[in-house]
Amino acid sequence: MPFSPQKRAGTLNGILFVAIFAAAATMIADLSFIKNLGISPLVVGIVLGIFYANTLHNKFPSAWESGITFSGKKILRFAIVFYGFRITFQQIAEVGMEGFMVSLIMLSTTFILGTYLGQKIFKMDRDTSMLTASGAAVCGAAAVLATEPVLKSEEHKAAIAVSMVVLFGTIAMFLYPALYSAGVFVGMDDKTFGIFVGGTIHEVAQVVAVGGAYGKEAADAAVIVKMTRVIMIAPMLIVLGIYLSYLANKHGTAGGGVKLVIPWFAVYFIGMTGLSLIHI
Repeated sequence: MPFSPQKRAGTLNGILFVAIFAAAATMIADLSFIKNLGISPLVVGIVLGIFYANTLHNKFPSAWESGITFSGKKILRFAIVFYGFRITFQQIAEVGMEGFMVSLIMLSTTFILGTYLGQKIFKMDRDTSMLTASGAAVCGAAAVLATEPVLKSEEHKAAIAVSMVVLFGTIAMFLYPALYSAGVFVGMDDKTFGIFVGGTIHEVAQVVAVGGAYGKEAADAAVIVKMTRVIMIAPMLIVLGIYLSYLANKHGTAGGGVKLVIPWFAVYFIGMTGLSLIHI
């Protein structure tokens, strides 16, 4: 147990270390150069974590590992739950059925096709394919980290998925405005372009950066469609948990079934979003 008398001090030190790490990532992401690229503190933190794991990892006390693991497994899930406060059902309603359907179609087709193509065409394993597809379908690195505990995958697979969604999301952030300005997207007005940006670019910060460059109408449409995709991570993870349990039972022994896996933090995420309807 991480908070047993023998491990309590090391666990607290590990949590404090992660908090300092997170504060450093937030400060770096706030630098004008990084902010202009639309790179979120989460992505900066992941890059710092990769650097730490490959250089300084063995320089710190092993007793801190319990706190670092607790932060990555438990505190991260609490953070995802509280992220629901950033989204309201009113925001989703404002973009209309058009924006909602774009979000739904993009999420479902990207996840299904990404998982299938990742395994059949690019010969990746199932977990890496699903993690990458979830990041591309929903909200980049945050979706990858939210999907990881549902799949119970190895940590290095999440790192691979994060690298891919950040790379291609960054490419899209520069490519889409260039194509739009060049008139390649024929027939698109600013609002439609905003919906397209919100439905296809991975990171929230990147969506804000691209949509904001084309006025308030494009920015509002982009952000609301993006937030609609973000809130859909909860039902996606619940369906994924049910599907994985079904597969485990189907291929398991006849003598016993596998317990249904429901990512409760995803359910609580929806609950936090619902609290925005309450006006105190």
